[in-house]
Amino acid sequence: METPASLGYASRVAVLSDIHGVLPALESVLSEPDVAGADRVVLTGDLAAGPQPRETLDMLASLGERAVWIRGNADRELVQLAHGEVGTVPDPIAPWAAAQLRADQIELLAGLPLTAALEVAGLGAVLFCHATPRDDEEVVLADSRLERWADVLGSVAPEVTAVVCGHTHMPFCRLAHGRLVVNPGSVGMPYGRPGAHWALLGPGVQLRRTVFDTGAACARVAAESSYPDAAEWADFYLNARATDAEALAVMAPRDGRAGSDGPVG
Repeated sequence: METPASLGYASRVAVLSDIHGVLPALESVLSEPDVAGADRVVLTGDLAAGPQPRETLDMLASLGERAVWIRGNADRELVQLAHGEVGTVPDPIAPWAAAQLRADQIELLAGLPLTAALEVAGLGAVLFCHATPRDDEEVVLADSRLERWADVLGSVAPEVTAVVCGHTHMPFCRLAHGRLVVNPGSVGMPYGRPGAHWALLGPGVQLRRTVFDTGAACARVAAESSYPDAAEWADFYLNARATDAEALAVMAPRDGRAGSDGPVG
């Protein structure tokens, strides 16, 4: 895989991943001074598959040219559902969410790239993706074997010094074969602890968490979303009812370890 042409240089980059159509969580992160002041806001996929999909995409569009959009597996599935290319997907909220989106929003999601690249102060050439640079739903974790990392990053150009991904909804930062790998965690569907997780890049890496009133956010989602199970959905995900241990137990087999497969975000 060739590294995509760099979108330019940035001294500070905010990375938001796995928003999953949760408007109150997104609003809380966008109100952070370090996000408001960032040169670029990179959106590493799974943006709209949740209880407020249309409103979330409209708010992200308001970022204008500062935003760098990347496709996640859930974004791809929304497009496939809207176009009638698939009838079902693993995420039960996705068919409802796809039906809420306007035609221009479906077109936007359909055109998103798998990866994007930026030169970031202090970090060098950074490649952004959703799951891995070659696939939008592969699983890699903080404790994935180095052999697994060598496999999924093997086609990345040697000048890339850092790779930023999402998909697993749990933040981490580690070295893998000399490359820094960063996962900001999830804005809207965190596993392990409540709060909207994101990352700030340049000149180093900061894994950040924005704490907000999850009770008020759950009430708002339930009141504003027409999804039939919005209250239950919001309570489970915004309050991080799934622990990190439970999430890892489900995801770990999908990074090549022995065991049975399970669903992931």
